[in-house]
Amino acid sequence: MGKVRTDHIKRLAKELIRRFPNRFSNDFRSNKQAVSVLIEGATQKVKNQIAGYITHVLAGRQTSSQNENTEEIE
Repeated sequence: MGKVRTDHIKRLAKELIRRFPNRFSNDFRSNKQAVSVLIEGATQKVKNQIAGYITHVLAGRQTSSQNENTEEIE
């Protein structure tokens, strides 16, 4: 079983990715710093959850795009 993230965390993370796509990568530490700058007034736990979900989403995008490139080469 995986970790459960609330809709609030997912909604905030997706909104940040939509509004600031160039500020995030698949590195949790850099995402954590970017989220801290962009979101004021949230607890550290919530910021870390958002950064973790952003990292998870972007890592999945890179994996799927790498699979597509591998299929094209073969």
